[in-house]
Amino acid sequence: MNFSGESVVVVAKDQVSSNLGGEVAILNFKSGIYYGLDAAGARVWNLIQKPQSVAEVQEAILREFDVEPSQFESDLVALLEKLLAEGLIEVRSSPQERVMA
Repeated sequence: MNFSGESVVVVAKDQVSSNLGGEVAILNFKSGIYYGLDAAGARVWNLIQKPQSVAEVQEAILREFDVEPSQFESDLVALLEKLLAEGLIEVRSSPQERVMA
């Protein structure tokens, strides 16, 4: 999947998650597999509880964490690709799809 700044991401419905001391544990109902996210990943997860563009997520994280923007951009794309591959998020290609969701 090629993510762009306009790509809209949101958590999938077939999962449940829980905050565990700043980290997040996620259970995929379909596969029965648990996943864990560190503090930065947990913040991304919290941001995409409602549909957000990749650019919005990136801007929020860069405001909140002391990270190198270019490194974070590649880390964010890698995280989103992994979450998508595991069926934990959905991607919508346009803001119109965000409104209809």
